[in-house]
Amino acid sequence: MKKTPFILLLIITIIAEAAACYLILNGFRDIRTDPVKVNECMYSVMQNYGDTSKYNKQLDYVILDNEGKLVYKTRDGLSESINEAIQTRGLILDLTVDGRTEGKVIFDYDLGEQINGFKKNTVICFVIIGVLQIAIMILWYAYMRSSVITPFKKLNSFAARVAEGNLDIPLEMDKGHVFGAFTESFDIMRSELKKARIAEKKATDDKNEMVAKLSHDIKTPVASIKSTSEVGMAITKEERTKEMFGVINNKTDQIKSLVDNLFTSSVQDVTEIEVNPGAQPSDILSNMIRISDYLGRAGTLSIPECSLYFDKLRLQQVFDNIFMNSYKYADTDMKVASELTEDYLVIRISDKGPGVKEEELPLIREKYKRGSNASDKDGAGLGLYLTGYFMEKMEGKLGLRNLNPGFEVSVYIRLA
Repeated sequence: MKKTPFILLLIITIIAEAAACYLILNGFRDIRTDPVKVNECMYSVMQNYGDTSKYNKQLDYVILDNEGKLVYKTRDGLSESINEAIQTRGLILDLTVDGRTEGKVIFDYDLGEQINGFKKNTVICFVIIGVLQIAIMILWYAYMRSSVITPFKKLNSFAARVAEGNLDIPLEMDKGHVFGAFTESFDIMRSELKKARIAEKKATDDKNEMVAKLSHDIKTPVASIKSTSEVGMAITKEERTKEMFGVINNKTDQIKSLVDNLFTSSVQDVTEIEVNPGAQPSDILSNMIRISDYLGRAGTLSIPECSLYFDKLRLQQVFDNIFMNSYKYADTDMKVASELTEDYLVIRISDKGPGVKEEELPLIREKYKRGSNASDKDGAGLGLYLTGYFMEKMEGKLGLRNLNPGFEVSVYIRLA
């Protein structure tokens, strides 16, 4: 984890606490009369006694003569007698000029006012500290959300997709957060798993292709044997010979049936994927589409409220395949719209790419079939095949058409 945010927060906290201490100590200092200023005022009065224009007026004070009469005051509202000064706890000093005591100097000091000022400074101090602490917590939460919480959710979602077998969606690279160092490793893992799956599929396809070719090659000599035995059975007169030709015909039919089964399984190789549809609310579709549209190219979508019949896992794979194809082959902005018909909720997903050739539209639904525009892209030609397979199992439909410009995929989800 990067140390810079922690250091910044520590510096901010230290500054806030230092400011608080300064305000509080400054408040304590204000409760007492500054002795330096008192000495400066007393010195100026003693040196310039009688010439009030030269008196130092840093502090408020009153000058009384030896009989207690007022001689000078810096402002109104000050204690003008010894008794008042004692009550307000003012500072009373003797005024000595040329060795003679000329009277008293009373420095104003209102304890209540000073305490109120200290309380005010203390309240301001704690308010400032509170605001700073709230700001620090907000900044800390924002940092944790952007650097820890959100990246962890993305990693969690990525791991879930990989666990479901969706290896086409890459993990967005971002080394600016806590998990940045793991992002590249996770995506390399996804890439290697995808390569392994493609290699496994190729090996399986090669095996199936070899079996299909052998099955096809076996059909020709078996057909020749059967036709020859039928001719022999027709021209022979001996019952024993006809019986042997009959055995040959039966065995060739048996071989032909086995070869046909082998050929069909090797060519079609239909893998039964479990699909369990049920009644689901339509309001979950927006989040499913948002998850599939991880680049955020489709904008917002309004879906009418209704009850639908689908398998959430398989429908998520349908949307994943559609958006991944658009990202891969079109790489443009997208549009998602919904339409409620009598039997279906139709989700139309379109882009502004080049589309496919009209004659290739029926072909790209088939297994291992890809359009001519996909020759320079990696893939196995299973995306739309599986998408159509899942929609069929959920009693829905899949529509494909070219736009001008663009390509549109319509997902028909049956109403429950």
